[in-house]
Amino acid sequence: MTISLSKKPLLTLQPIHQSVPVTFHYDVHFTKGLFELDNPLLAQIIAADNQSRIKRVMVIIDSGVLKHHRNLIEKLETYSQRYEELFTLAAQPVIVIGGEAAKNSPKLIDNLQAYINGARLCRHSYILAIGGGAVLDLVGYAAATAHRGIRLIRIPTTVLAQNDSGIGVKNGINAFGKKNFLGTFAAPYAVLNDANFLTTLDERDWRGGVAEAIKVALIKDANFFEFISSYSQAIAHRDMDIMQQVIYRCAQLHLEHIANSGDPFEKGSSRPLDFGHWAAHRLEHLTDYRLRHGEAVAIGMALDCTYSYLSGLLLKDDWMQILSTLVAIGFDLYVPELALDKDLFLGLTEFQEHLGGELTITLLQGVGLGVEVHEVELDLYRQAIGLLQSFRSSGFAQRR
Repeated sequence: MTISLSKKPLLTLQPIHQSVPVTFHYDVHFTKGLFELDNPLLAQIIAADNQSRIKRVMVIIDSGVLKHHRNLIEKLETYSQRYEELFTLAAQPVIVIGGEAAKNSPKLIDNLQAYINGARLCRHSYILAIGGGAVLDLVGYAAATAHRGIRLIRIPTTVLAQNDSGIGVKNGINAFGKKNFLGTFAAPYAVLNDANFLTTLDERDWRGGVAEAIKVALIKDANFFEFISSYSQAIAHRDMDIMQQVIYRCAQLHLEHIANSGDPFEKGSSRPLDFGHWAAHRLEHLTDYRLRHGEAVAIGMALDCTYSYLSGLLLKDDWMQILSTLVAIGFDLYVPELALDKDLFLGLTEFQEHLGGELTITLLQGVGLGVEVHEVELDLYRQAIGLLQSFRSSGFAQRR
């Protein structure tokens, strides 16, 4: 007998289209005396998820902050005792090195993750990161990778961190000689800006964050740039009221861009907020981080503004006002490393690689009006470098 086996019909397996909308909510607060017993802000934020259990909190502090706020740990412990019905410190506060050195040591990440494990934190615990932008980047990376994400409360202590690096969704460390090569996109649970931390900053850190305010003003808000330019002397002389206005508007513009640009996690090649940064990142590396980030950004902006002027995009008067404002605030617009030609222009290649293969940098076609370009002329950049050097040697710093 012959048995005929019927063949099962082959099914065509169509793709399954998945869409998972994700919305992040976090508040950026502005306060003074965050750890004073009569300031309940921090305790209220920790308790805001409405879960009845007492929250476990781990604190990681920039060592540079402790140099100027020696009783900070004591105040933290007293504060936690005052609000012990809401949270408890899961371990002794951890002290980490501050500045760019925090992002240049891979061992620090291993150590922090070990501390987090030892403190038995869970995804409903909190990590408080207190420090400058580099420490916030480091701790943010550790928090985002432990348990696939522990709630992070950032407490920025510098101008730069309060108006830019501490309020966004990026975390990371340096690796392979490249800025922020390893990192995550992870929104903080909250950001708490305490103006009292700014009173003890040295001159370099005081003005360094203003570079990022000038950056966002130049590409987005001409009126904001006029405000900074008008009050450049007040900023240089540490007027706290003016600085608070600068920080607030800068933070506002950064947050608006993150929320409304359509690309908060930088999937594309457009990164206008990195105006001046291709050279800045490279100069930080070439100077072995002798230049701090804000100082490098000031030079990078001066270079890109000068290139914009030479290429016919930017009017001479606008270009001169930009450079004069930077100098009036206290920035030096030239370092010898600018003349390291191939080494400097490697920054363009690294920028291109970081953005997925297409070079995209922002130039200026007017104050408050950035424009993206995908090709540049290196000879014109060399002329721009020469102009910045001549300004420095001819005493341009005094002509403002």
